[in-house]
Amino acid sequence: MTHTIGLLLAAGAGRRMGTPKALVTGSGGISWVVAAARTLIAGGCTETVVVIGAAAEKVRPLLEAESVIIVEALDWDEGMASSLRAGLGAVAGSEADSALIHLVDLPDVGPDVVRRLAALSAPDVLARATYGHGPGHPVLIGREHWRAITDGAQGDSGAGAYLAQHRVVAVDCADLAAGHDIDT
Repeated sequence: MTHTIGLLLAAGAGRRMGTPKALVTGSGGISWVVAAARTLIAGGCTETVVVIGAAAEKVRPLLEAESVIIVEALDWDEGMASSLRAGLGAVAGSEADSALIHLVDLPDVGPDVVRRLAALSAPDVLARATYGHGPGHPVLIGREHWRAITDGAQGDSGAGAYLAQHRVVAVDCADLAAGHDIDT
């Protein structure tokens, strides 16, 4: 049985949104950060780590009742890469085969997408969801890649440069979600 850690990146300020996206309330009155964390859990991730940053003092209480590990990226304002480094750093000592990286601003991505990707979990895997409009999220990263991604992640591209240089399995999820991130 494979061990996949869910890693939710929810540290950004949401400048175009006008508020941190983690604080946005979706359908049913549930914040995006809680809904996305629950998606990872329901999708079969054996553990879920949520990386927070902007408005951490408001986001942390929203997650208190959830079965997640909270990691604060103190340098969150440097871009997505800082959140990715903080999250992968927090799971580096785990026994997990892979980490499934999810973003807080994909409210239509559900547990079925997570399950489809997690089914490929392996220490050497690189896979990402696609929705008919290019590469998307979540991204599944095997533990063999964690150190190199952590060392090379910069700015808002996260693992983008690393993934562009390696063979990444495209996992079609267009039948399950649109996969568009919400910025405004």
